[in-house]
This record gives sequence, structure tokens and C-alpha cells, in this order.
Amino acid sequence: MGYNAAPLEKLIEEFSKFPGIGRKGATRMAYQVLSMPAAEALQLAKAIENAHTSLHRCRVCQDYTEADLCPVCASQKRDRSVICVVESPRDIAAFERTREYHGLYHVLHGLISPMDGVGAEQLCIKELLARLYSGEVKEVIMATNPTVEGEATAMYLAKLIKPLGVRATRLAYGLPVGSSLEYADETTLYRALSGRDEL
Repeated sequence: MGYNAAPLEKLIEEFSKFPGIGRKGATRMAYQVLSMPAAEALQLAKAIENAHTSLHRCRVCQDYTEADLCPVCASQKRDRSVICVVESPRDIAAFERTREYHGLYHVLHGLISPMDGVGAEQLCIKELLARLYSGEVKEVIMATNPTVEGEATAMYLAKLIKPLGVRATRLAYGLPVGSSLEYADETTLYRALSGRDEL
């Protein structure tokens, strides 16, 4: 525990539970909270509590929402023949920023990862399959990250989806704009080649 007072140490401990936040970052965050006026600190605590009590999963896509359906699922303007499958709700925000995708989403809330004890039954897969029985969906885009877990999850889902007569596709991965070929790894170059478009 060192020389920190117990409440401060507890705050550091809680902040260090966030992904990507080490002890140094957690300590900075804890001191930042302590330097806030009491009203601001209470506002932060209230915002955390409110998000936890007000938000729940959309009954269709599993994204976080206040209503029964999230805004995307509730919209009549979305293309209902396409579902983009993502690992987490954060990924939806990335796609929406492009303003190019007009279909629906499905959030898995994780990836298959036997090393971390995460199996298919812990993900929102049965909810996805239930959406495909209507016959309205023609394509499911696998938009999981290009990691071992992301690839394994995409392959697993594709095997379940294909017998239902729904097209399972994978995002094309390639070279980032502004990058140099000499620094690209073999997998990235292979993906760039296999996902090439006509000019």
C-alpha cells in the first residue's frame, strides 16, 4: 500500500482495473479526482452510477441503450438485410463515424478466447442466430478485429450462419493510408492483396 492513505489507494486500485490503465495512469486519475471541487467529483460519481442504472442492452442488437430498442434498431431508414457483427459497442461508434454503413449491427460482447476462459456460450451468439431465422437478413459482415481471437470467432460464426442461407463476409484488411509497404507485415500484405478492388 505504500505511503498513500487507504481511500486514495482504493481509488488508484479501482482506476487501475480499466483496460490500458497502469498504476501510474491510475494514480494520475485518482489525484485528478481529488483536485476537483467536491461538486464536480460527486457529478462524476453520479454520471457513473446513472450510466450503470439507466443503460441496458438493446433487446435486438445488444448495444447499450436507454430505451427498449437502440436508435439504430428503431430506425426505419436502416438496411435490414445486412448485419455487421462487432466485438463491443465501441466498434459501432467507429462504423457510424464513417457515415458509409447503413445496415444493422450485432454486438457479441467479447470474442472466443479459450486462453481467457471465454467460450461461445458466453457471447451473444444465440441472439444473433435468432435474428437470422426471419429470412430478412441476406448478409452478415464479420467485423471482429484481425487478431487470433477475432479470426477464430469470425470463422466459428460463419460455420453457424452459412447453413441458414445467409452470406457471411469478412471485412477486408489491408494497408493503412499513408503507410509504407516495407514496414507492413506478411499477413497485412496478404490481406491487402486478397481484398484488392478494381480501379
